[in-house]
Amino acid sequence: MKHALAIMVGAALILLLATLTLVAMPYVQMSAEAVPEALEPYTTAQQRGRDIYIANGCLYCHSQQPRDAGFSRADSERGWGRPSVPGDYAFDQPHLLGTMRTGPDLFNIGARQPSVDWHLLHLYNPRAVVEDSIMPAYRFLFRVVDEPQENQHVVKIPDPYGPESGVVVATREALELTAYLLSLDHTYPADTLPRAKAADEEGEG
Repeated sequence: MKHALAIMVGAALILLLATLTLVAMPYVQMSAEAVPEALEPYTTAQQRGRDIYIANGCLYCHSQQPRDAGFSRADSERGWGRPSVPGDYAFDQPHLLGTMRTGPDLFNIGARQPSVDWHLLHLYNPRAVVEDSIMPAYRFLFRVVDEPQENQHVVKIPDPYGPESGVVVATREALELTAYLLSLDHTYPADTLPRAKAADEEGEG
């Protein structure tokens, strides 16, 4: 009985230590992180688009965390922008950092591709804008109609990527997902940028 009690107490202490180390301490550390002044909360449409992004598994193929040049210069050479900092994710619940790069990093896709029509076309048929893209088409986010209504957003589809007849219009979900993608613009300055390069230079000195 004493051995069982000791095991239970030991397991509880290990669980408590793990919780403090992996949950409590990072939360306290990140809560003190400076939030960039130019970072704005998501609008209602952008938040709904973010939910659609999650529901369709976009984070399984796209990351949102450009790396510091001290680790790899490839990200900056690809034009993905400055390395991300903790404050950039202040309004992200949950975080969508991603671990795979089957597709490009999207941390600054709103700055690289600021066109609504580009994103809608890309969602409807990725091959229409990136010839060798392996991204699946999200045509279920669109409708084909004979006569679009005045309040519908018509997507201009170049041949031969469009339907045989009718015109393609974006659903509310497609427009909200696009609104979220356009919100991914972190080109503002950040006060807590990594200083890996400076550290390397000090080490060389």
